[in-house]
Amino acid sequence: MYEIGSYAVCPGHGVGQVLNLETKDLGDEVKTFYIVKIVSNGMTVMVPSDKKDGLRELVTDSEIGEMFTLLSDHDVKVDNSTWNRRHRDYLAKVKTGSLIEIADVLRSLFLLKTMKKLSFGERKMMEQCKELITREIAIKTGNEAKKIDGEIDSCFDAQE
Repeated sequence: MYEIGSYAVCPGHGVGQVLNLETKDLGDEVKTFYIVKIVSNGMTVMVPSDKKDGLRELVTDSEIGEMFTLLSDHDVKVDNSTWNRRHRDYLAKVKTGSLIEIADVLRSLFLLKTMKKLSFGERKMMEQCKELITREIAIKTGNEAKKIDGEIDSCFDAQE
């Protein structure tokens, strides 16, 4: 159960703040929803409170360390399939809401960028992944987003 005012991650949208808990009569059943305001764009979403993958806690310090280790490891095979297949795979990973999965997409796109020009959709996906990671870590640690952004960039400095 999330408390009003607490932060949680809404997969596919990013970090949001729980504004309220509402109960709705859906005809044959009554459901309770979290009303969550997404930090990055101000959008408000309703998330069923009984949905297992609806919201998740902010990352732990160990997950942040694991994510930076993953971003720094460039000794991986880059996916060379067609852009639309890559995009579909990347989108599926981003929708999980897992910081590690999102970091894996960011790393893959960044390494692909060193080999060839990214499509418009891939560049947007890369920006989105970086934004999702930056915001969550900034809110969790209390650090400025610019500082986190710089730390992420430093994982790739040797590659550019």
